[in-house]
Amino acid sequence: MSEISREILSVGDLNRAIASSLEERFDAVWVSGEISNFKAYDSGHWYFSLKDEEGQIRCVMFRGRNGQVGFMPQSGDLVEVAANLGFYVPRGDIQLTVQSMRRAGMGGLYEAFLKLKAKLTKEGLFDQDRKREIPTHPRAIGIVTSPQAAALKDVLSTLARRAPHIPVVIYPTLVQGPDAPAGIIAALKAAEKEDAVDVILLVRGGGSIEDLWAFNDEQLAYAIAQSPIPVVSGVGHETDVTIADFVADLRAPTPTGAAELAAPRRDQMLQELEAISQALLQRVGQRVEREAQTLDQLALRLSHALPNPERMREQIGHWQKRLQQAWMVRIDGWKRNQGHYQSQLEMLNPQRTLERGYAVILSEQEMSLQAVRNPDQLKVNASYQVRLAEGQVEIEIAAVK
Repeated sequence: MSEISREILSVGDLNRAIASSLEERFDAVWVSGEISNFKAYDSGHWYFSLKDEEGQIRCVMFRGRNGQVGFMPQSGDLVEVAANLGFYVPRGDIQLTVQSMRRAGMGGLYEAFLKLKAKLTKEGLFDQDRKREIPTHPRAIGIVTSPQAAALKDVLSTLARRAPHIPVVIYPTLVQGPDAPAGIIAALKAAEKEDAVDVILLVRGGGSIEDLWAFNDEQLAYAIAQSPIPVVSGVGHETDVTIADFVADLRAPTPTGAAELAAPRRDQMLQELEAISQALLQRVGQRVEREAQTLDQLALRLSHALPNPERMREQIGHWQKRLQQAWMVRIDGWKRNQGHYQSQLEMLNPQRTLERGYAVILSEQEMSLQAVRNPDQLKVNASYQVRLAEGQVEIEIAAVK
């Protein structure tokens, strides 16, 4: 083939051909090396190189993938990455598109973490719809951690600053070592049994994957999921991710962050109360104004119902006068009847009969005085009382004819 007839490729065409060839030739590979020139851009993507004694290669890890790493890499870290080999056409560089990353030497633990995470995801323990709401105004806050943990001091300080009025209950437990998962589960059960708190903070300071491994325990994940009390997980630093973070009702980046998420700020609560008070006063004022307007309308209707108030007042005065006159007539009638009855009683008075010259003879019979009506009742040598108009006398009859 002559040089003239040979196909001439552009640089871009050549690079694309190389990229296609590499993608067809290599499947996903695991590569270990030391990170260098690490840069995290505002977009969330990571750019770095992997190197060892014999060479280096450029790498990129996009935001959707690096969110699952669980730590923030730094230059000098030894890591193992699962990646696809590719060719960056614009720059003409071979690069690795990283799909997952773990610290070098931690492959076994990381694999166990991923395996448990996949299992619990399938069971629905991480589903958002099963997570409970964190109470905005808890009665009390429980803390599950080690009494010697430095994180406890930070959490207590944050709670005292933000919400000094909320009681705090500490449920002590180990947070590192083989006995830690059982201790944490027992602390959660104790909080559930006491029913003294409305939210639980599960906190621990940062550390290596081995230090935080207690929070990747399967039984602990089930205990958190089954807890009737909402759980806020604040384990390690922001880049540390554990199974407890996924299953908890809310994940905080740090122990201090967990305290901030669980406790309302006192000044904000006071502001909310002030806003509620102002709104209540406004509502009350509006109700008073509305009722006052209703009262005015009723008064207007009442005035319309009385077409001539002066005429009504005159009628009332007239009725009062007639009532008074009727009452006086009735009283006069009673007075006349009383005089008539008195005169009749006066005519029947025995004293008036005596005043006309009559007398009455009384004899004592059965311990009482009785009028003598028949001459046969008069006895010789018997004593009698004679009542006259102007007095009375005692007489004794000597003879009866």
